[in-house]
Amino acid sequence: MLGLPKGEVFLVQWTEEWNKEFLSEKEKILNEVGDYIVEIHHIGSTAVKKLSAKPIIDIAVEINDFSVGENCVSPLEKIGYSYKGTNILPDRHYFSKGEPSTHQIHMYQSGNKFLQEQLKFRDYLRNNDKARIEYEELKYKLSELNNNNKHKYAEEKTQFVKSILEQI
Repeated sequence: MLGLPKGEVFLVQWTEEWNKEFLSEKEKILNEVGDYIVEIHHIGSTAVKKLSAKPIIDIAVEINDFSVGENCVSPLEKIGYSYKGTNILPDRHYFSKGEPSTHQIHMYQSGNKFLQEQLKFRDYLRNNDKARIEYEELKYKLSELNNNNKHKYAEEKTQFVKSILEQI
């Protein structure tokens, strides 16, 4: 299952389909804006095997120069993305796809600290079952408490994420 209606927060069990969906979307993105791209990363909980997640594929698109993100807007709109600008989340061009939302692109300049933290956290969870399980339990608890407030849900996960990043 893929797609999260606006304003809702719920989790579904991890599925291999998420990885297949990422690879398919990566190919589409490369076909449209590949000349600007350094790398495309599967990030977020859907990128961590066995971790329940909101059913949205998070994609980090790494570019050499932040300003070329503007050049990607029209081509990405051709494949269904809506450009949300650079003011939604820090230091990135942000795009979403679908209603309900099925994909998100976070477009970062290479070396961006937020990108590096996303990758470190993802890799840590991929390689540490105890932390992955603990994070999943926290996410379920927070999704139940904040099922209609995605911002509060995300905010309340922040301390866990920071504690992991401080360890690694």
